[in-house]
Amino acid sequence: MQSDRSARSDIRAFDAVKALAFIGDLSMGQPTDHSLRTAWLALQLAQAAGTDAAGCATAREASLLRWSGCTANASGFADALGDDIAGREAMLANRPDWDEPLHAQPGGLGATIQPLAQIHCEVSGEVARMLGLAHETETTLRHIFEAWDGQGLPARMAGPQVPAPVFMVALAGDIEIFSRVYGLDRALALIAHRADIRYPARLAALVSRHAGTWLNALDALQPGEIDEALLTPQMQQVTSPELIADVIDLKLPWMTGFSREVAATAATCCARLSLDNDAQERVYRAGLIHGIGRAAVPNALWNMPGRLSASAWEKVRLVPYWTSRAGKQTGTLEQAAELASFAYERLDGTGYFRSAGNAALPLEARVLAAAAAWVALRSPRPWREAMSPGAAAELMRAETAQGRFDAAVVDALLASGPAQPRRPRYDARPQAVRLSAREIDVLRSISRGASNKEAARELELSPSTVRTHVESVFRKLECSTRAAATLKASGMGFL
Repeated sequence: MQSDRSARSDIRAFDAVKALAFIGDLSMGQPTDHSLRTAWLALQLAQAAGTDAAGCATAREASLLRWSGCTANASGFADALGDDIAGREAMLANRPDWDEPLHAQPGGLGATIQPLAQIHCEVSGEVARMLGLAHETETTLRHIFEAWDGQGLPARMAGPQVPAPVFMVALAGDIEIFSRVYGLDRALALIAHRADIRYPARLAALVSRHAGTWLNALDALQPGEIDEALLTPQMQQVTSPELIADVIDLKLPWMTGFSREVAATAATCCARLSLDNDAQERVYRAGLIHGIGRAAVPNALWNMPGRLSASAWEKVRLVPYWTSRAGKQTGTLEQAAELASFAYERLDGTGYFRSAGNAALPLEARVLAAAAAWVALRSPRPWREAMSPGAAAELMRAETAQGRFDAAVVDALLASGPAQPRRPRYDARPQAVRLSAREIDVLRSISRGASNKEAARELELSPSTVRTHVESVFRKLECSTRAAATLKASGMGFL
């Protein structure tokens, strides 16, 4: 049975969905209201097509979660396109030659895109399941890139085999993007060209007939009115915010588990400082979501081994800004997102994005900033090895002596010991899932980006033994990609 302390952190599923939509929009190079607008347009299309209430709910939920798998394949897009964010923005806008780099990959376009689509669909479907949404939403997301002509992904289903909301979401997304980028007339021409290829002509005809009216009506709506239209009965239930943290961390394999650890460490430090339960919960939630803005920065910058250029640093400095902006869109997470945006501030004013100092930093912000630094120092990064606890503590004390961290907070942090992770609401582990200790070791290694060979070296196993363990883990977790295995195992408490 879930503890009262864990239950205190629960949030509305709708707020978690909106946070994931915000992360997805950043990851895909879109305005941060793109998924909300797409969902509203998908609802209009579903209603115009005579879809029943359940189908309309699926269209809304799938639109909001359409990009929830895009952190999981960001590394693959970065390898293929160089800039995972700009490259995917070009893909969605159908810009000329956006796919040219993919044709140069071994096997060409299809061989490159197929596994990326599989990762995306599997993860987004798993997200819907963890949120407790209807099975129809999960199924739609697992086939979100299928096409009417059977040339879509990941299963190359065709026509009526494809869940109808897939086409509604695709059309709504296209009209939202194309009309914004190219204007309505060209948008409708592009959609007509995709009729009976990407989606059925009858739905494209409905969009052609009503798009202008729908877009004008949408532009006149206030955010609260859009929320009211999009909220489904399933999204009124509660869920655990840990899912947001896990999706954030999928963007960079070496970040697996980082956000949860920051949250648990910060909450433990608050308890040692005798802050009340409400303060502990605020800091815990803020720790979980403090990396939302990381989705706005291309993977190539995060993986850079050397010193960042000035322009690259400007992008990194905006990470907490985007986290703060997410709070304006995520209902009950607004307070946590605002606090989370102070994670990289420093007492002497040398932090970012505000360069806030001393009096402008409340105690909760000081705890979060110190916890994030403490966990990061002891974690491996592309530009350095993980520091030992002793070396990390020495550096934290040196930074404190220079006026960057609060001395009382750092003392409490270093004296707190290991933080105990919390079990999220969706942590209930199916009785059939039993992973051996060695399988967990292998899963932990590959979840952090290690290849089979690298995991074999790390664990002193043969590559064939590692491969056998990976196959066993995938079979037990009922998934076929490392990203989905990581997400699902995190939710089950294996990682």
